[in-house]
Amino acid sequence: MSDFQTFFKLGFQHITDINGYDHILFVVALCAIFRLKDLKKVAILVTAFTIGHSLTLALATLQIITYSSEFIEFLIPVTIVLTCFINLFHKSSERASQAEHSSILRYPMAMIFGLIHGMGFSNYLRSLLGKEESIWQPLLSFNIGLEIGQLLIVLLSLLLSSLLLDIFKVKKHDWNLILSSLVAGIAITLILGTDFLKA
Repeated sequence: MSDFQTFFKLGFQHITDINGYDHILFVVALCAIFRLKDLKKVAILVTAFTIGHSLTLALATLQIITYSSEFIEFLIPVTIVLTCFINLFHKSSERASQAEHSSILRYPMAMIFGLIHGMGFSNYLRSLLGKEESIWQPLLSFNIGLEIGQLLIVLLSLLLSSLLLDIFKVKKHDWNLILSSLVAGIAITLILGTDFLKA
């Protein structure tokens, strides 16, 4: 297996690993207001998130920026709670034929929150790199693996939403409230358990 394949696989596994579910929760929260037919919009939204985390993932892995790991572990679930909070004020379209119109502010928000998540990814990647002479190829392949994993989570999340909305006729507004509240509740428990608050 080539280095590209190895780091691609590690990136994919890292984002989809249930033990690192804080990142999964964020992607699910980002998708909560959308349906499957909004896939293009969600893909753009996730790309904004990817641009953000790619930047800080590179800078932190290269040790150009430094930060407190405990503070980042605290901020990541905070981004999840804030995303869910914003979702609660979204006016959902109940008509299956209408696409969701999300605020244009969600795109810069996703990018800014991506900056924070990228710093969370970097600790894991830096531990894998060891004494690699050049980190650019591992960094690129790891990032591509992360992106493919994110898109898989997006697709599964939207499929579940479509199943509930279109087959079981759950109201879009109700599903958004349930999903966003559930994800926010889990994120709040993560915040309360961080070392940053215990310090």
